[in-house]
Amino acid sequence: MRVVVTRPQADGERTAQAVEARGHEVLLVPLMRVELLDADLSGDWAGVIVTSGNALAAIKEQPQAESLKTLPLFAVGRRSAAAAQGFASVHSANGDVRDLVALIAREHRGGTLLYLAGEDHAADLVGELARVGIRAEMRVVYRAVSAPFPPILVAALEAGDVDAVLHYSRRSAENYLQGARDAEVLEAALAVMHACLSPQVAEPLRAAGVTDVRIASRPEEAAMLGLLDG
Repeated sequence: MRVVVTRPQADGERTAQAVEARGHEVLLVPLMRVELLDADLSGDWAGVIVTSGNALAAIKEQPQAESLKTLPLFAVGRRSAAAAQGFASVHSANGDVRDLVALIAREHRGGTLLYLAGEDHAADLVGELARVGIRAEMRVVYRAVSAPFPPILVAALEAGDVDAVLHYSRRSAENYLQGARDAEVLEAALAVMHACLSPQVAEPLRAAGVTDVRIASRPEEAAMLGLLDG
């Protein structure tokens, strides 16, 4: 299969390697780039929460970064946990936000947690934690900036040379749809198979009329890439 990967460059390159290892061809066309934001990370924190490895990359040069590494870190999945280099202890939920809340409820021993987030975040993690009696504060440390469809992607869609597109977030799915509209290739962009990390990611695609939407059995990259083999 010829698979389109639209993730930001660094993440996209890692995903491309995983897709190619399964015997597929990759068209890597980053439709988003990560922009770092200044944020005040000072505070009396009891732990750190991340739902994306981008958040950890965003704070790497922050003056508080080293002191944060002395705290336990709670990550939504294996990929974000793997990005947590140097932290005293790393706990991975290996799932979605609900799994992350359950993990923190089991492992957290009190105090306020620092949630390092992107500007676009689908779930109200701070609110979900409050419902189980855990206090957390969010600091936005990066944003994803959209990029238009490059000519190579437009040409591939028009020629019918795309078999599948991978979607890791609702934002990336919405971004893909808007890019296709702007490039006037929406019909071709909808006609391919769309592999999604979760039902929430798939919602805008289904609303746009995509008929071949497939959802990973677990919100993990390996499960989503397995959809390509099917």
